[in-house]
Amino acid sequence: MRLIVAITGATGVIYGIRLLERLRASGVETHLVISRWGARTMLHETAYTREQVDALASEVYAPNDMGAAIASGSFQASGMIIAPCSVKTLGAIAHGYGESLVHRAADVTLKERRTLLLSVREAPLSEIHLENMLKLARMGAIILPPMPAFYINPRTLDEVIDHTVSRMLDQFGIEVPGAHRWSGEMGVGLP
Repeated sequence: MRLIVAITGATGVIYGIRLLERLRASGVETHLVISRWGARTMLHETAYTREQVDALASEVYAPNDMGAAIASGSFQASGMIIAPCSVKTLGAIAHGYGESLVHRAADVTLKERRTLLLSVREAPLSEIHLENMLKLARMGAIILPPMPAFYINPRTLDEVIDHTVSRMLDQFGIEVPGAHRWSGEMGVGLP
């Protein structure tokens, strides 16, 4: 399997990094593009260096390289995940504004009818954000904001992040060993 992964400037860059870690462990070929603001946010929010994150991917592209392989529909990929997805990126994709490689790769993913997952990170959501999400959902995009699930009784932030990432990977049929699943039993795991 081959996936395109993009990290944009919204808070929550750790979701994209953890996603790359899980995809690497699963043997999935990844093609990474980090927006300029995604790189900036990564330095602010994490202890990871750009080199460490780039090393998690099979291939890395510059954010404005419109000649990159992932900018073409002839590039075969199972889909694309943008985590986190800024509302700027959301708006650009919803309106076909291909200013950057992230926008163009997402546009190509949609036009080729491949799976596009957007982990939109913003709160509160304005009517514009909601309309853009609805527009893209109607085009077939999956909107999966990083929402914590408390039925898994997380004890750490890492558990919350891992659960959200495993839900993202579920959309591509990628099983993560040890992923918490709802069992139907109430109160299991409570202290």
